[in-house]
Amino acid sequence: MDILVEKNGRYEPKPIVLDRRTEGQKKVTTTKFVLLLFCLKKVSPVLLFLAGLVGGGEGWAAVRLPKLVGDRMVLQRETELKIWGWADPGEKVTVRFRDTPYYTEADGTGKWYVMLPPQQPGGPFLMEVNEKVIRDVLVGDVYLCGGQSNQETPIERLVEKFPEIPVSNNHMIRHYKVPSQDVTDGVREEIAGDAVWHSATASEVMNWTSLAYFFATEVWNRYHVPVGMLVASKGGTDIESWISQERLKDFPRLLVDEEAVCKVKESRQDKGSGRWNQKDFDDSDWAETEVPGTWDERGIRTKGSVWYRKTFDLPSSMVGRHARIYMGRMADGDSVFVNGHLVGTTSYFGPPRKYDIPAGVLVQGKNNVTLKLTAMNGHGEIVPDKPYVIRGDEDSVSLCGTWKYKVGIDRTGVEEYVERLRQQKMVGSGLYNGMIYPIRDWKVRGAIWYQGENNAGRAGEYASLLKSLIADWRESWQMPDMPFLLVQLPNYMKKHDRPTDSGWARLREAQLQAASEVPYTALAVTYDVGEWNDIHPLDKKSVAQRLFLGARKLIYGEKVVCSGPIYKGMEVDGDRVVISFTEVGRGLASRGGDLKHFAVAGEDRKFVWTDAVIKGNKVVVSSKDVKHPVAVRYAWSDNPSDANLCNKDGLLAAPFRTDNW
Repeated sequence: MDILVEKNGRYEPKPIVLDRRTEGQKKVTTTKFVLLLFCLKKVSPVLLFLAGLVGGGEGWAAVRLPKLVGDRMVLQRETELKIWGWADPGEKVTVRFRDTPYYTEADGTGKWYVMLPPQQPGGPFLMEVNEKVIRDVLVGDVYLCGGQSNQETPIERLVEKFPEIPVSNNHMIRHYKVPSQDVTDGVREEIAGDAVWHSATASEVMNWTSLAYFFATEVWNRYHVPVGMLVASKGGTDIESWISQERLKDFPRLLVDEEAVCKVKESRQDKGSGRWNQKDFDDSDWAETEVPGTWDERGIRTKGSVWYRKTFDLPSSMVGRHARIYMGRMADGDSVFVNGHLVGTTSYFGPPRKYDIPAGVLVQGKNNVTLKLTAMNGHGEIVPDKPYVIRGDEDSVSLCGTWKYKVGIDRTGVEEYVERLRQQKMVGSGLYNGMIYPIRDWKVRGAIWYQGENNAGRAGEYASLLKSLIADWRESWQMPDMPFLLVQLPNYMKKHDRPTDSGWARLREAQLQAASEVPYTALAVTYDVGEWNDIHPLDKKSVAQRLFLGARKLIYGEKVVCSGPIYKGMEVDGDRVVISFTEVGRGLASRGGDLKHFAVAGEDRKFVWTDAVIKGNKVVVSSKDVKHPVAVRYAWSDNPSDANLCNKDGLLAAPFRTDNW
């Protein structure tokens, strides 16, 4: 294993001495020790007492860590790092990293965190959190990758195109795929699933997503700094799913019906859970009813759950002894408690209810039976002419007659709110809530966003949504200048003989608009690396290389050209149009032969293909069919793969139009 050290502005591997402690020297936790004792056939009270002594003041509960904190993780270099988790309230927590301890304790809600000072790149290291040991930790640059299916294309699809993948042998770049979790009823504090970090060695590289692999490889090959790719993506998703509700207020149709959410959530909460089943609960203000009988017969109007309680005197012959309780039949589901102890439950209508009461539950004098009866359809019933009795060996106690009751759940009238939520199929924020919000404290160097296919039919609002997403994530990570590397949609679908309008072209335009208006962003133009018959093109390597050009300039401060020509303005000169550009680099050029995919239109708004030539750093277009041109479009189609205007640095011009039709 190597540690990285700075040398001439680069980070190079240097051998390190490994931690020589053996596994036998590691601390044995209290929990493991006690579990071992319980595995023995006979456990003496003395041993259990000794187990308590070994535990000291640490208690039984171990600290719990976020799922991101695990073996092979990568931490962002040169910034404060938050390590957090959960434990029993007041439990003391020690985090040890690179020979330095950091102390804290869990607050009243069980949350804790420590802040590590900025770390220099390197590794692998150990991190210890109380008794937990996290191994093979690297410090380097972490990138957050978001979007839909082209962001999460599995690397296994690319092995034939890129044979270097199956023999990858890079342990210094790592990958974590955040499991899908789509929830619209509020943010989550933890991600779903049990994903782990993977390195890019041959035995693990097939767990990677493809764009992340090629980008991480580019970073490592140039800077020799460990790289972590944190991928939060899901195929077939809209951009609004990845934006918080707060940032979607300008899009009312995307907002969650908070009233309906609250009403439905309240309707699912049972007021009696954990309280009304207790033996000595005060039910003096409850109403009375007769058992058996139906809810309708007894005037109980509810859809949900009703709690029944009956207190009775116990014959002395039954005190402390095993008995059985017979509760006839009920509709629909029941839970039966005797003196606060759950003795039986049945979830559906039909079976006879016969439950054992363990020895020791029944006591001298007053005893209590509590029944929770659930019928979401409102037709609750305690069926007549069935036994309702507690039977011992010598005596029995009848349970028929007067009981106290109170409604625990009432979903009457909630159907309206359930239906309102059912109709909310297009609201936003579900993936932000479940996949972005839980990882907001994991420091990153920048973000890579590859998405847009699902929004191509609504391109008019995409620029605003993309700007909202960038602002949203920057706020979530508390990084006002968080760099964003954006992938413009590639070419896709069949070519057309004549110029046509295109939802994909308009989406590309929106992506360019956002990149032009939002600082600290870079756009990778990719309309030459797609496949007309596959929405998931395989050439993710070229995409990664263009993104990395943006990273070199935007993130690493290199003086490189990372953009092709971008439309600046036009002038009509008779029957010609002269177009000017920014980002020309060392000058305009054609990527092979005459310029292609320029179209011009007159006042009739009918576009035709046109001749185009480079004049210095400008392009002049004209057509014999359009004597009075008013508008020009370039690479304006679903699949403009033959468009070839670039700069002399080899970077393609971004698609554009001069009209607003």
